[in-house]
Amino acid sequence: MLVKTFCAAVNGLEVTTVTVEVSIARGIQYHLTGLADTAVKESHDRIVAALQNNDIKFPAADITVNMAPADLRKEGSGYDLPLAIGILAAIEKIKPDLLSYYMLVGELGLDGKIQPIRGALPIAIRAKKDKFKGLIVPKQNVREAAVVNNLDVYGMDNILEVIAFLNGENNVEPTFVDTKKEFYEHQCNFELGFEDVRGQDNVKRAMEVAAAGGHNIIMIGPPGSGKSMMAKRLPSILPPLSLAESLETTQIHSVAGKLGKNMSLISQRPFRAPHHTISQVALVGGGANPQPGEISLAHNGVLFADELPEFNKTTLEVLRQPLEDRKITISRSKYTIEFPCSFMFVASANPCPCGYYNDPTHSCVCTPGQIQRYMNKISGPLLDRIDIQIEITPVPFNDISRTSPGESSAVIRERVIKARHIQEARFHDNKGIHCNAQMTERMIHRYAVPDKDGISLLRSAMDRLNLSARAYNRILKVARTIADLEGSENILSQHIAEAVSYRNLDRSDWAERGK
Repeated sequence: MLVKTFCAAVNGLEVTTVTVEVSIARGIQYHLTGLADTAVKESHDRIVAALQNNDIKFPAADITVNMAPADLRKEGSGYDLPLAIGILAAIEKIKPDLLSYYMLVGELGLDGKIQPIRGALPIAIRAKKDKFKGLIVPKQNVREAAVVNNLDVYGMDNILEVIAFLNGENNVEPTFVDTKKEFYEHQCNFELGFEDVRGQDNVKRAMEVAAAGGHNIIMIGPPGSGKSMMAKRLPSILPPLSLAESLETTQIHSVAGKLGKNMSLISQRPFRAPHHTISQVALVGGGANPQPGEISLAHNGVLFADELPEFNKTTLEVLRQPLEDRKITISRSKYTIEFPCSFMFVASANPCPCGYYNDPTHSCVCTPGQIQRYMNKISGPLLDRIDIQIEITPVPFNDISRTSPGESSAVIRERVIKARHIQEARFHDNKGIHCNAQMTERMIHRYAVPDKDGISLLRSAMDRLNLSARAYNRILKVARTIADLEGSENILSQHIAEAVSYRNLDRSDWAERGK
């Protein structure tokens, strides 16, 4: 007897419907075809034990299983459930009537329990696209998959529940998730906010400008000056995720297995802070079973690199292309996969090996040469992709001891959102451009042209501070954002002046100042 069940293969963010064909004949052999990896081949042993431990005898017959399309790689243990159901239907333990209406995914434990899998959300989207009536998933993944509307999603605890459901012996209700309610309820619940920050008004202003224009930012300052504290609060002033962005971000985390138990949608912008010992593959993604890296997990959010010069230099260099293209293509001999990675890059660094260069409360023991070599660990091309470079100094005691809270994140966020709305209207006809940081050179010449006084000030600043040519476009992008925050259609000289003040590392005398 020939029976078909349906499941899905997840490769990157691409999901393909897989048809599991089970044919039973006389004999004792078990044949599995369809480019299955080791985990899929081992499913036979898990299925046999799961059935036996639930008083179901595994058939003594010649069983041939084909997973079509046969030339597509099948990886992971999520195929256990459709394989087991196909075998049981082939020996008439399950009525085949409903099998064509449902997609099934899940790993089987030896006791028959259905274990969670990765990628439940993109699989649910695929099931809806292919017009399946419903999807059967492990109980732990049900809320994640149920955010897809117009698809009946059933969360099952063990294989006996699935058998009873397909035989019409129990009436399990599909899980319903109010997607919009879930999404909007948690958008503004931040544990950390800028109201907790005392002093550092110039740095908070730089963070506001960075958030308003989507600009990458690096903070340079001595230990304990508040670099990490500021970075962790940045998501609280970024514009809220749209529902489409949330779905896209949740899919990436679902494929990576990073969604929490019984979680549905990611409603806040992700904040990823990898340790400086991270490898290239962990940062950009890939591996034997390709997974999204930290840059993709930070998609639509923030990637924070604390102590940037301590990162391996070759690891940092792989960030250069993703920062420009906002996507990463991973090519290996057996596969090519593309992951999105549109993120704000935020970095912090000590100014020198001892950490106390330009610190008014400590003496720096480093020579200008040592300082320059330390900062040279950050390559010019990478630094070129960071629009805002701000120095940060320790907070004076009077500011630390101040009892009144600082300006709240909610107030700053309102200004950021207004500036983003201006940019969205400006770039309405430019596909893929949403904020000033994404402007091309042609757009800069169109939308970021200073007035006469601004041009004069910029020319003077570049000559006096000996700024590099690469700083020119970055200054104009940041000035455009500063003007948007003030609601100004034109870029004025004060906007240029503030933007120039955010290019500290471009100054040729940076390592000699204060010595």
